[in-house]
Amino acid sequence: MNAKPKPIWKPLVSVIFWGASFIATKQALEEIKPLLIIFIRQLLGIGLLTALAVYRKRSFAININDHGGIVVLSIIASFHLWIQVTGLQYTSASNTGWIIGITPVFMVLLGLIFFKEKISSTQITGIVIAFGGLILLVSKGDLSTFGFISNKGDFLVLLSAFTWGVYSLVGKKITVNYPPIMTILYLFIMMSIIIGPFTISNENISAVINLSLTGWISVLFLGIFCSGIAYVLWAQALSEMPATKVGAFLYLEPFVTVFAAWILLNEQISLLTFVSGLIILGGVILVNRK
Repeated sequence: MNAKPKPIWKPLVSVIFWGASFIATKQALEEIKPLLIIFIRQLLGIGLLTALAVYRKRSFAININDHGGIVVLSIIASFHLWIQVTGLQYTSASNTGWIIGITPVFMVLLGLIFFKEKISSTQITGIVIAFGGLILLVSKGDLSTFGFISNKGDFLVLLSAFTWGVYSLVGKKITVNYPPIMTILYLFIMMSIIIGPFTISNENISAVINLSLTGWISVLFLGIFCSGIAYVLWAQALSEMPATKVGAFLYLEPFVTVFAAWILLNEQISLLTFVSGLIILGGVILVNRK
C-alpha cells in the first residue's frame, strides 16, 4: 500500500510569505525606522506563538542551560535583520530577493573554513556561477564597476546573506532542548529584549500611533504571517518531510519576491535582472547538490 503523500502546501505557503516579506518591509520603511519594524514584527510573532503554545498545552518551563545558545542566536539574528532591513532602504525588493538567495553559498564556504567540511568540484563550480550572477546583477551588466560597493543597499543585503549563513552554522552546533515552537518563541523574546532599548522612544511611539492603513497592514503581515504562521508551518513541514525536499521550496522565494515587487511596488524587472537571478539560482542549486 502506497504511503500517503505529504502535503506540500505548508512549505509553499511559508516561502510565499517570506518572499512577500521584502515588499511589506519596503512599504513599512516609508513610515518607520528599520529597528522599529523588527521590534513590532517580533512582538506580534511572540503574541501569536504564545497563543499557539497555550492552545497546544506546551510547557513554558525554562532550562537555563539552553538559553546560552538562544542568546547567541538572538544576537546574530538581530544583527542580521537590522542590516537586511536597513539595506532595503537603499535597494529594490527584487534585488534583495535574488541576493538573499546566495545564502547557501556562504554556508558552504563557512563550513569549509571553520569546520573543515568537504566541498566537491560541483559545489566549487556552483559557487563561481552564483557569484558571477551576483556581480552581473549588482553591476547592471557593466562589469567594469561593482555596484554592491557603490550601492550600500546591495552591500548590506549581501552582508545579511553572510550573517544568515553564520546563524545557520552556529545553530547546527547549538543544542536546544525545546520543541521548535518554544525555541522560536524564546528566540523572539530574547531578540525583543536586545532590540527594545534601542527602539522604545517617544519618536517611535508617535510613529506607530500615526501609521497609515498600508503601514499597519505591512507590519501585521510581517509579524503575524511571516514571523508567526510561516515559521510554524515550516517547522511542521520539516517534521513531516525530508529536510532536503522542504529546503528545495526556498528556490521559489526570489521568484515570489520579484513578482510581488512588480505587482505591488511597480518595480521594473529588466531582462538582465531576471537572467542574473537565474544564474545565481543555478549556481546555488549546484552548491546544494551532494
